[in-house]
Amino acid sequence: MLGWFRKLLPREDRFFDLFERHSRTVVGGAEALEQLLQGKDIERWCQKIIDLEDEADHITAEVLLAVRRSFITPFDRGDIKDLIQSMDDAIDMMHKTVKTVKLFEKKEFDPLMQEMGSVIVAASRLVAEAIPLLSKVGTHTVRLNAIAEEVMRVESRADDLHEQGLKDLFKRHGRSDPMAYLIGSEIYGQLEKVVDRFEDVANEISGIVIENV
Repeated sequence: MLGWFRKLLPREDRFFDLFERHSRTVVGGAEALEQLLQGKDIERWCQKIIDLEDEADHITAEVLLAVRRSFITPFDRGDIKDLIQSMDDAIDMMHKTVKTVKLFEKKEFDPLMQEMGSVIVAASRLVAEAIPLLSKVGTHTVRLNAIAEEVMRVESRADDLHEQGLKDLFKRHGRSDPMAYLIGSEIYGQLEKVVDRFEDVANEISGIVIENV
């Protein structure tokens, strides 16, 4: 009777399928953001991020529903919720950047903003590499820890670019065009926060490794 009942509930491996699907939306969003910051086909890339953010929200909802319905989960329920939410926060912040770009009809982006776009792609791909490895944490402990450390280095690079970008903006617009400075600093800040969210994901992954090895 118990075996029949458990077959009706979400399978444990379904979580990893959902995690991987979400990580692909995040990578897609990061790649679209990188293209957006090149200043070409802006509307196309904005819409791409909006669509992917919506898809990611649906996947997140599926994960949270599965957590409530599952008899067995691959690791702690709280860790599952925190992991998917931190991933979702990353693409949510990309969406916020899109809103700023559209609101102020931004058409051109500084080279340092473009470099931050590349940093965001690197962070997203590291997370996407880590997610499937969580299905066998014990086997992949070394690589998972290494990925988390790489994400931290990427985040540090983003901090440097953010600081350099603000200094450059101030030199060019601080006194002559305060509005340009404010808009530029807002975009820099949001790009930095995208990378910060990936750092949150890396921290969640590290915590899962510690608790399950």
